[in-house]
Amino acid sequence: MKIVVAALGDSITAGSPGFDPDPDQRALHGFDADQESQWEYWAAAKDPRLEFRNCGVYGERTDEIAARLDVCGDGADALVVQGGINDIAQGRSVEEAAATLRSMVRRARELDLPVALADVLPWNNGYPDAEAEIRRLNDLIAQICVQEGVPLLPFHDTLEDPDAPGRMRPEWTSDGDHPSVEGYRLLGERAFHLPQKAKSE
Repeated sequence: MKIVVAALGDSITAGSPGFDPDPDQRALHGFDADQESQWEYWAAAKDPRLEFRNCGVYGERTDEIAARLDVCGDGADALVVQGGINDIAQGRSVEEAAATLRSMVRRARELDLPVALADVLPWNNGYPDAEAEIRRLNDLIAQICVQEGVPLLPFHDTLEDPDAPGRMRPEWTSDGDHPSVEGYRLLGERAFHLPQKAKSE
């Protein structure tokens, strides 16, 4: 039996720069069409029951991602929400981003969708300027997961270089902004866990 998982997020969900689910985006930004350049590919390879709906859109903030939740989640069995780095890059406060992420978790609950929340990756090209904001947002995301009773997908810690905190290991990033195929493999195999029904409040 297939389990349809809607993956809602920005370019990290889409699979940039090696993949994008939208051919128009691939043409516009020069992305490739390598299916292995997305964490969803590797999560499905590990668990063949899973069928992912890739709803990642390059460059979107959490408010833009939230506007697509109902369409992306329609008919799915579970939802993964990922986002926040573009809020930081575009100067939006991390508190606003966190509030939007919380609203998506609550909307998923209204739709009776089990939901998991991914935290924000290290950003090599944004280091050190964005480091404090990333850590603050990830602290807020962790709090949301505890308070809302949903699982946290540890994207940040999975790809953080232990020898260079705040950055991805060189072989795990393709361009200093996004994971490499190897980085996406680690996210799919190690960081992803299928969300179950949210706990009652």
